[in-house]
Amino acid sequence: MSYPIRKEIDGKELRSGVVTPVLQEKDQKDQKDSEDNEEGFARDVEQAIGHVPRTSEGKQGDNIDGSSNALLSRLRSNVSSYKDPGPPPDGGKAWIQVAMAHLVICETWGQISSYGVFQSYYSLSLGHPPSDISWVGSIQIFLLFFIGTFSGRATDAGLFRPVFITGVFFQTLGIFMTSLSTKYWQLFLAQGICTGIGNGLQFCPTMSLLSTYFNQKRSLAMGIAASGSATGGLIYPAIASQLLSKIGFGWTMRIIGFVSLAQGLLTIAGMRTRLPPRKAGPLVEWAALKEVTYVLYCLGMFLNFWGLYFAFYYVGSFGRDNIGLTNKNSIYLLMIMNGVGYVGRLVPNYFADRTFGPLNTIIPFAFVSGIMLFSWSGVHSRGGLYAFSIIYGLFAAGIQSMFPATLSSLTTDLSKAGVRMGMGFSIVSVACLTGPPLAGALLQSNHGNYLHAQMWAGTVLTCGGLTLLAARLAKTGWKLCVRI
Repeated sequence: MSYPIRKEIDGKELRSGVVTPVLQEKDQKDQKDSEDNEEGFARDVEQAIGHVPRTSEGKQGDNIDGSSNALLSRLRSNVSSYKDPGPPPDGGKAWIQVAMAHLVICETWGQISSYGVFQSYYSLSLGHPPSDISWVGSIQIFLLFFIGTFSGRATDAGLFRPVFITGVFFQTLGIFMTSLSTKYWQLFLAQGICTGIGNGLQFCPTMSLLSTYFNQKRSLAMGIAASGSATGGLIYPAIASQLLSKIGFGWTMRIIGFVSLAQGLLTIAGMRTRLPPRKAGPLVEWAALKEVTYVLYCLGMFLNFWGLYFAFYYVGSFGRDNIGLTNKNSIYLLMIMNGVGYVGRLVPNYFADRTFGPLNTIIPFAFVSGIMLFSWSGVHSRGGLYAFSIIYGLFAAGIQSMFPATLSSLTTDLSKAGVRMGMGFSIVSVACLTGPPLAGALLQSNHGNYLHAQMWAGTVLTCGGLTLLAARLAKTGWKLCVRI
């Protein structure tokens, strides 16, 4: 690696007549980075030639033996031969990685967004209360996010391919084992834990890899990738609705498994890393927790994801219990909620890149989603429920797609994109784990009435929007027209 030191400085004459160099802010940052790199190189050299004789004063002697001198030359040669990958391409072949990431999100988040189909089916076939069934889906989301702490850091270390391939294996294994499950605990282990581990080993590495290919168009690229959730949210409920009654649960799940396996093999062949590995570094970057904006953003997204999936899990059962929809029509309702996510994932990300900035864009989506969950309590007709599903699906999709885009925008050092994104994912994983079961418990305690759960979900999303607003103020102050 080269260690550039900027030479452009301003001179400031002191009263003593001595001219003292005053570095500009950018120059100070560049010089600090260079010094850090040189110190790292020095440590490597010291470790490599630590056997060099020392003088009586404790310093290294002037006479270095030939082997140490040769080793030092090789180390310097390796450093000087390092090829800087340059700035993100922001287009061209980078769009291939966007297409591959779209397929990854389709097979991971697409199945999670479709869990409402299985929520309804398991409740009817297994006889368990809604809160129990919700744990299967919520543990999937928890593991998808939580494992990001480890899979994201492994991506930074150059282990993207082995981690990703392992994820495809676990996901496929979990789906096929689900097809053989007949009891609740079997579904929890197969569809919840095994598939969740596979999702976690794919999702965070994919998003952190994608963020290294884009700068100016990063939000749009991540929005296109995130729209894979809408693609999967149409494919998998359609498969379930058409095949469950014809060929049964087992073969329906096996067909879903074959579709996921095909997507996984294609993405394994197509995804490529761009940055060289960063071998050193902690699993958790504690310095990020000292950044007020980063911490407030993660807290706000915790609150948003705490209540976000309540509607995705329970809109179908609400339609059957309160509106009188058939089971097939309730599946169509979920497909509509997922399908409008194409618009909700692409349009805000486009304007985030060109006009507003990702953090400014995600804030109103959190507030509107909270308002819609409050409004859900006033829905008493089929038309009203379809209208709610369309509007909520649009704005909830905006939160989902803007979350990783905004998180990556708060990371200036792309070599740390994986670990910082993994930290944010792990924080919201706890919200995804507890949110749907908590909503199910509120339903059960209120004798099947949805009002308490609707008020809870609307409140936490509104509080999430307020916390994101605080994160924005911590970054920019009270300035309104600032792109961030």
